[in-house]
Amino acid sequence: MVAAGQDRTGEPFDFLDARFTVVLSGADTQGGACAVVTDRNRKGGPPLHLHTDQDEWYLVQEGRFTMRVGDETFNLGPGDSLLAPRGIPHAFASTTETARMLVTFVPAGDMEAFFRDASALEAPTPPDMAAAFARHGMRVLGPPMAV
Repeated sequence: MVAAGQDRTGEPFDFLDARFTVVLSGADTQGGACAVVTDRNRKGGPPLHLHTDQDEWYLVQEGRFTMRVGDETFNLGPGDSLLAPRGIPHAFASTTETARMLVTFVPAGDMEAFFRDASALEAPTPPDMAAAFARHGMRVLGPPMAV
């Protein structure tokens, strides 16, 4: 059990203007899946990227997001969900100052390690971010979505 607002590992972290809490660890599922809640505290999101090994599923809990998966753009609000299959370029941006989303990765792969690794970077440049993504099986393909 993970109580509301708590992190499975007891170590929530900040990354890309958001607080992340692990609510399902890959260690709990023999690597089958992991899930994080991201509490966004300003508009924006990650660069356009793709995962070579994970599907990424989003469930918006609060606020609004614009999401791009492949060539399609979607506007999501509370209760809406979207799948970004592995190998397909995707990005999202919170379009409200505060927002919350559950993000699940199947299989878990290296995602928890990526978030912890990348969150340790202070004022990362786009090349720093691209290198962090690459170390964990992802490719940055472009800038974050405009808000």
